[in-house]
Amino acid sequence: MEDLSLHMLDIAENSVDAGADKIDIAITDSSGEDLFVLSISDNGRGMDAETVEKIADPFFTTKSVRSFGLGIPLLKQAAEECNGSFSIASSPGKGTCTKATFQRSHIDRKPLGNLGVSMMVLISGHPEIDFSLTYVRDAFCYRFDSAALKDTLDGVPINLPEVLKLIRDDINEGIQGTY
Repeated sequence: MEDLSLHMLDIAENSVDAGADKIDIAITDSSGEDLFVLSISDNGRGMDAETVEKIADPFFTTKSVRSFGLGIPLLKQAAEECNGSFSIASSPGKGTCTKATFQRSHIDRKPLGNLGVSMMVLISGHPEIDFSLTYVRDAFCYRFDSAALKDTLDGVPINLPEVLKLIRDDINEGIQGTY
């Protein structure tokens, strides 16, 4: 994958497949600690310890259709190639937290990419799911919460094209001030 927002999209889609109705995405970009962290937590079905052990194998999948599960192995590889780490914590019935840590300054660290578009894709495809995004860069913090936006919209569908464009633009403008 070309950028980290696409990895985020892939892992969030795994959460959707696991039956989550709440997905929290957290990105921490710390220049002082030379650290970049991507974390996705959900309230889906979760996995037992045996499944968690196998999940980074590209030839293992939990999907019923025969396929390869490359998203997690590719994210793990990307993190480890940048002096980082990868972890998954999960419990059956309690959800899953996937975390990738990167050395921020590493020459091979992929760019963040278009976070607004990736969030727009998630929301347009899954308007019934509540997504939150927290982006922290040093002392700056941006937060988006689709559940709060749905309340504000008061019955207007969150996946209308006009609303999705506003979401995309708000996220991209919100995090742009950090660069």
